[in-house]
Amino acid sequence: MNKPLITKTDYYINANGDLVFTESYHLNRGYCCQSGCTHCPYNYKNKIDPNIPAEFNNNWSTSDEEE
Repeated sequence: MNKPLITKTDYYINANGDLVFTESYHLNRGYCCQSGCTHCPYNYKNKIDPNIPAEFNNNWSTSDEEE
């Protein structure tokens, strides 16, 4: 069973109105989703996936936003 998300512990809403997961959320989830998340504790946003088009990898490696 999934437990409900807790505001400011698991996520917050940024200035653009986007939901952004926290490092704590990612660690509790226990794995990397490889989406280039802002608070990725697995350091994925600094990696480049050769299967992803370069324009997306470039955005992920420098983006401050999470999708």
